[in-house]
Amino acid sequence: MNTIKELYAYRQMIFSLVRKDLRGRYKGSVLGFLWTFINPLLQLIVYTVVFSFILRTDIDRYYLYLFVGLIPWIFFSSSITVGAASVVAQKDLIKKIYFPRMVIPISYVTSCFVNMLLCFIVIFGVVIISGTGLSFTALLTLPVIMIVEYILALGMAMLTSAVTVYFRDLEHILGIISMAWMYMTPIMYDKSIVPESLMPVFNLNPMTPVIECYRSVLYYKQIPDLTTLVWAAGLGVFFLFFGGIVFNKLQRHFAEEL
Repeated sequence: MNTIKELYAYRQMIFSLVRKDLRGRYKGSVLGFLWTFINPLLQLIVYTVVFSFILRTDIDRYYLYLFVGLIPWIFFSSSITVGAASVVAQKDLIKKIYFPRMVIPISYVTSCFVNMLLCFIVIFGVVIISGTGLSFTALLTLPVIMIVEYILALGMAMLTSAVTVYFRDLEHILGIISMAWMYMTPIMYDKSIVPESLMPVFNLNPMTPVIECYRSVLYYKQIPDLTTLVWAAGLGVFFLFFGGIVFNKLQRHFAEEL
């Protein structure tokens, strides 16, 4: 409770760091913040060309099928890979002033989350233009899916960012794990093609139901079965508490290690 109260007292600092990160992503570029929208659009064009003319698939509007799963994955992947180095990246700030160090991973994951929300503007536009349309009732479940993914990403970022201060190789190891994790998640393929013998392993992956719920809402225009998110939500809460405990214990010597 003391940690929560302290974080609330430093909420303005979290907002400032989020704003600074969002502004600094494309600082110095001509188009600046517009790249937030241009990047997903350019990715969509590439996917459309590749999967419509070169690597053809039986999935209808495959570019959209892939797109609505890839954007949430990019948020999650960035949170646990780049987020792992977030504390190390702010070493000068840590050495200069006192503030709850937990502010750093929270602000970074929140920044990635806000960036994903902005990318969803592009997704909504593409869904409407493609003729797929949107279901208002199904869209009401979208905040629940996003909150579950945010908690999962924040919990893992909290843990990895603290450990990376002492074990710098973790940042590179997580890059490999993230790549393997992506292929073990039904982003580029349908879950139905997974062999029955491997299904228990796929069902342990918390991102599988998250991606499928996003796809149900944005691709199939259906209300997802939110009960499938129980495992992901439970794992997210576990990592949030466990990561918070580990972070609190390790942060005492951050300044010395950095």
